[in-house]
Amino acid sequence: MSIYEKYASEGRKHVSGIGQYCPPACYELAGKRLVFVLDTGRDTGDAILDFIDETQVRWSIKGGCELKVDKYECRKADDRTYLVTYCLGGKTPRENHTWVLDMEQHLVTFLRSPMGENAYWPYLIENHFTFGYIKQEGKEHTDLRRHTFTDDLTGIGIKWVYSHDLYTYHAYHNSNWYRIFLPTGTSPREITSMGAGMDRMPSSDEPAYYIKIKESMYLISVIEQNMEKIYGEDIPKRRRSDTLCFLDNWDRMYSVGRGFGTYYDKDKGEEWDVYVIIGKYGVPVEMDEHCFTDPNPYTV
Repeated sequence: MSIYEKYASEGRKHVSGIGQYCPPACYELAGKRLVFVLDTGRDTGDAILDFIDETQVRWSIKGGCELKVDKYECRKADDRTYLVTYCLGGKTPRENHTWVLDMEQHLVTFLRSPMGENAYWPYLIENHFTFGYIKQEGKEHTDLRRHTFTDDLTGIGIKWVYSHDLYTYHAYHNSNWYRIFLPTGTSPREITSMGAGMDRMPSSDEPAYYIKIKESMYLISVIEQNMEKIYGEDIPKRRRSDTLCFLDNWDRMYSVGRGFGTYYDKDKGEEWDVYVIIGKYGVPVEMDEHCFTDPNPYTV
C-alpha cells in the first residue's frame, strides 16, 4: 500500500472529505464579551456574544434581554477576522447563526439561517443578513461604513479544493446566483462527487449572496434550493437544501466556512442533521464564456 492510499482513506473520513482541509479551531475569543449595534438589515437591534469558554457562547439578538447558551465553532480568515457559528439548541425547525467579526474595522455581519419558513418546502433554508458595528468601551463609533452586498466577484471563475480528491469549479456569473461547472472530459466519478442528481438538473444555478467584508475578503453564502424543489426526496442520497457560507480570503486564496442543512438517504429511509466546519483552497481558472452567459432557467 502506497502512502497516498494509506492516508487517502483516512482523509475521506472527514465528512466525505469536505472537512479535511478545515483549519484547527480558534479559541482566542474565549472569555471575551462583545456587544454589537446591528442597524442595517433584517434583524436590527443590540446583540451580544459572550464567549464563556472555548466551546460555549452566551448570546442575544434583536435587543433581547434573555441570553441563551449554545456550543460555538470559531475559525480565522486572517489575523483579525473571525467566523463564528452555532446551531440553536432545542429549536425546531432548526436554525443556525453565523457571524463575521471584523476586528480591524470593528464591523460585524450577522447571518441567520432558519429552516421551515417556506410553507411549501419545509426543508428549505433561508438566509437573513444584518450589518452593524462592534462597540468599543469609551469610544464612539463614527464610521458610517458597513459590510455590504457587492457585485465585485461577478465574472470570476475559481476552482475550490476541499480535500485531496474533492473540488468544485464555481462560476460567479451574477450578484445573486452562482453555478458549478466541471471541465470538459470530467469523469463520471467526479460528476457523482458533485452530488447525486446534479447532472440531471436544468442547470446548477442556485441562489447566492456576496458580501464585501474588506479589501480582498468576502463572505459568500449559497443555498441549494432548486434541487430540493425539483427532486425533494426522490434523490437517493443527497443534502436537502443545504446552505453553505464561506469567508473567502482572496489575498491568501483560502477560505473557512460552515455547512448547515439535512442529509437524506432514501434507500434507508433515514435523514440526519448536517452541520460541518469547512476549509478550502482556491485556484483562479479560465472558464469558457458560456459558463457566464448561459441562461438561468429559474429566472424570467
